[in-house]
Amino acid sequence: MKHFRKLVGKDYALFFGSIFLSITTLIVMMNVFTRYFLNFTFHWAEEIAVGAFVWVIFLGFASAFKTNALIGVEVLVKLLPPKGRYILEMVTHTITAILSAIMLYFSYRYVSSSTKITAALEVSYKYIYVAIIIAFTLITFYAIRFIVQHIQKLFFKKDVNGRETD
Repeated sequence: MKHFRKLVGKDYALFFGSIFLSITTLIVMMNVFTRYFLNFTFHWAEEIAVGAFVWVIFLGFASAFKTNALIGVEVLVKLLPPKGRYILEMVTHTITAILSAIMLYFSYRYVSSSTKITAALEVSYKYIYVAIIIAFTLITFYAIRFIVQHIQKLFFKKDVNGRETD
């Protein structure tokens, strides 16, 4: 149990995203098999697969932002001195924090006012759309954490763990 908490706690968005990816894959494979070999499909399978895939996308986005794995153009950044890079990254993360907080607000308003239900299962789309809220909450949190780390590097010459740096 302790190992499980350590594994999940390290990158829980990636862990739960992989669970939803597994669900999506299994349901799509099951539906393809039943369609081509048994000549029928489950009417609810597409809804679950699409809903799980939405969770995969948004949790994966948050996890990629956390690990700095998003695609970016680094040609100009590489030309800057280290202090210039920290400043540029701090500005970028500040803009990201502001935009993701705005998106969090609007996604919360959208999800809370949603009354749409799925056709086959008659489940509220709120259960699918809440992935958007979770993703933008995580991205806002991560961006703020990155800003604090850059401030520590720039002004206090400390790394993430509070140790002195060059």
